[in-house]
Amino acid sequence: MKVLVLGSQGQLGQCLQDQFTQTNYQVTYHCRADTDIANFAETSDNLSSLNPDVVVNASAYTAVDKAETQQSLANQINHLAVDNLAKVCEKIGCFLIHVSTDYVFDGKASQPYQEDDQTNPQGVYGASKLAGEIAIQRTDCRFLIIRTAWVFSEYGSNFFKTMLRLGAERESLNIVGDQIGCPTYAQDIGRLVVELLPKIGADNIESGIYHFCGDTPCSWQQFAEEIFSQAKNFGYQTPKQIKSIATEDYPTPAARPLYSVLDCTKIQNTFNIKKSNWRHGIGQALTLL
Repeated sequence: MKVLVLGSQGQLGQCLQDQFTQTNYQVTYHCRADTDIANFAETSDNLSSLNPDVVVNASAYTAVDKAETQQSLANQINHLAVDNLAKVCEKIGCFLIHVSTDYVFDGKASQPYQEDDQTNPQGVYGASKLAGEIAIQRTDCRFLIIRTAWVFSEYGSNFFKTMLRLGAERESLNIVGDQIGCPTYAQDIGRLVVELLPKIGADNIESGIYHFCGDTPCSWQQFAEEIFSQAKNFGYQTPKQIKSIATEDYPTPAARPLYSVLDCTKIQNTFNIKKSNWRHGIGQALTLL
């Protein structure tokens, strides 16, 4: 099976590289310099030339706050480029695995979101990602859309690494305590993709949307506390105090969902996939830094 990973130098892309080293798949890794998905002609030419069996799209515009003022760019990458990508995959007959987000929901629920729950993004980023999902589903491309949340790892820029940096600089941190979600270790998303490939290869998989995230909900403040608790064992300097604050006390250009826990029952029952153990993921990431 030939696999093409787009966005190979991003956080998830690098985790996919780690996971694929343990397999025998024929994998090609393309970063933006190799294939810029916002360049439709280049994307079509490169995919047609490589003719992969599966494309894993790990590329995205993920700057949630900047998206509020860079609406056109966010839409170009997360929506229009994804629409083009799906159409190219349909044309050459390859399967598309696309990664989406919990931000397609408004966060006003009181129980975990299921795949068919009403979407209602509150910002440009979430709206652009939802538009990309809809574009894929409007084609005849065979696909899996994986919605995930609060992604972290030893790579790139993310909450986990930001906390380690700030913990070494400050004795006290104010962390939002009223936003609830499920942290997801990016290496676990990579493992998920690898586990799905045999089913795709056997043509034993139906196109659809699936949720995959961390195993237990927490607030950003609780996430930070767990990071620092484990970081101490690795010799990291940690803050003496972590204060829980309300979302309204930490205003951001883009609204965040107050509750974005994803129900992963569908992916568990369909593919026998376990949710991401994010506490274990913190330990793994600390080991690999």
